[in-house]
Amino acid sequence: MTLDVVPVAVTGVWWRHVPSGGDPAFRRDPPASGRWQRGDVVAALYLAGDPETCWAEWYRRLAEDGVEPLDALPRDLWRYEVMLERVAVLDSVESLRRVGLAAPSPTRTEWPAFQAVGAQLWAEGYSGVLCASAARPNGRTLCVFRPGGALPGSSPLPPPERRSEPPTPPRGLRT
Repeated sequence: MTLDVVPVAVTGVWWRHVPSGGDPAFRRDPPASGRWQRGDVVAALYLAGDPETCWAEWYRRLAEDGVEPLDALPRDLWRYEVMLERVAVLDSVESLRRVGLAAPSPTRTEWPAFQAVGAQLWAEGYSGVLCASAARPNGRTLCVFRPGGALPGSSPLPPPERRSEPPTPPRGLRT
């Protein structure tokens, strides 16, 4: 059964942080799993719609792993140019409800349900998922599926902004 999802084209600048000096398109081998995909099905690149959401996701991950911000610095904040066709829009309570999901919370315990939807979207030919950030609900994140390690429709825009001090925690942050 096909999911009740609205496909859109997503273009513009999105954001990602990586360890300083690291490859902005780094992908683990084997690929890591995330909220919207399991690495053994398809790899993914996760981007944020603005720098504040990017840093909110960073703080969420640090809290989850019990890591102090200074222990995870320095980091490079990269801008990405994105031009994707057929992205699934799941950025509202209503759109999530249509596929059997609740609004995301900042925990991994709910990932299996989101990953199942992501796997079906991947199978249906979607190039990614546009959704609300679990760490900052008024922000948006973009999961870009990476078949075979490729990075379709997304490319880093140098130079990155290097951060050696923790950024101010964004308003609306949830960890």
